[in-house]
Amino acid sequence: MLSFVLTLKRLLSGLFRAFKQRYFLALFVLIVIMLISGTMFYTKQEGLSVLDALYFCVVTLSTIGHPEFVPQTPLGKTFTMVYIVVGTGLFLGMVGQLAYALIRTNQKEEKKSTPS
Repeated sequence: MLSFVLTLKRLLSGLFRAFKQRYFLALFVLIVIMLISGTMFYTKQEGLSVLDALYFCVVTLSTIGHPEFVPQTPLGKTFTMVYIVVGTGLFLGMVGQLAYALIRTNQKEEKKSTPS
């Protein structure tokens, strides 16, 4: 239990550090815009519910994929191809920046705990 709490503390510290970086914040805003626009598109074009459309967008951007839903219209398929290429790049960029912030947080904690 203690290790979970310490890991959660490091994760939250890394998140706070990441949100202080403009690049991470810009990626985060762009991903939110991608999720909103994708949800609106799949709701209108493919007839999905808002929750199903948002779920599809999240699993698509996180590269997990959705085995049960495939866009049916040519516009839906075209949008999805562009959505995957652009969105996955943004998502991976954000994950990379978060990993960098976590590493920096761990390095700072190690320096504090190491006697001089």
